[in-house]
Amino acid sequence: MNNYKTININEWTQVGEGGTAQAYTDKSGTRLAKLYNVSFEAERAKEEFFTARTVFELGIPTPEPYCLITDGVRTGAEYELLKNKRSFTRIIADDPKRLKEITLTFAEMAKALHATKADTSRLHSYKQRVMQFYEEKKMVPEDYKQKAMRFLETVPDSPFCLHGDLHIGNIITDGKRNLWIDVGEFAYGAPEWDLCLMWNITHNMDAKRTEDLFHLTKEAMLEHWNIFLPAYLGTTDPERISEATQRILCFSATKVPYIYNMVYSKSLPDESFQRLIRMFGDKY
Repeated sequence: MNNYKTININEWTQVGEGGTAQAYTDKSGTRLAKLYNVSFEAERAKEEFFTARTVFELGIPTPEPYCLITDGVRTGAEYELLKNKRSFTRIIADDPKRLKEITLTFAEMAKALHATKADTSRLHSYKQRVMQFYEEKKMVPEDYKQKAMRFLETVPDSPFCLHGDLHIGNIITDGKRNLWIDVGEFAYGAPEWDLCLMWNITHNMDAKRTEDLFHLTKEAMLEHWNIFLPAYLGTTDPERISEATQRILCFSATKVPYIYNMVYSKSLPDESFQRLIRMFGDKY
């Protein structure tokens, strides 16, 4: 690991924990360390750092990534630490009456991101990344793979920005700047790749994990989704919302096995596929 800076984790203070990594701050309060779980592939962590550098250099509002790091066991990266920052979810947790206001701001930021032309020479196609998973890794039943691949054939490879891990906890603010964080999965493609992750978090995550990760109740996260989607789509028409939701469910069913394998390096339990396959409906 010649290109990794070794840090003494005892000199850092843990300030957060997500599904794949833990966050720490240094004594000066100017740097944030993100260290991935041991099960997370080191090469994937490295790739995420260079993706974050690309996003920063493209002018997307995000903290600056400084360097690759290791504590001797885990790998990750150091980032600029925003002074007096709070996540959007922490703001809502501290003042629940602001849920609608913050959600509407988040919806506008998501729309703006998805309307930003990506540099396709430096970023990955999300569709191709997911297709590669289905083609190369035998992590799903064959009938499920065929249904997912039929759906993927209908998905446009749109040349617009995707966050890759889009949720309201991945915006921080100091009151002056609103910044995207955790941009290591940044890519380009259809916006539903981002929206389907939000749907999963707000509908399928259990209550304890929702509170641990987002400081919000499951009910608050559902309310957040119900405000977000019409604002994002620019309509309250039930038929259009239903059509959008059904398409989002297909993206979700396709993406979940890929994400689960990325995080845990194994296949989903067999019983999960029975539920997920219903999300495709009869079309595929």
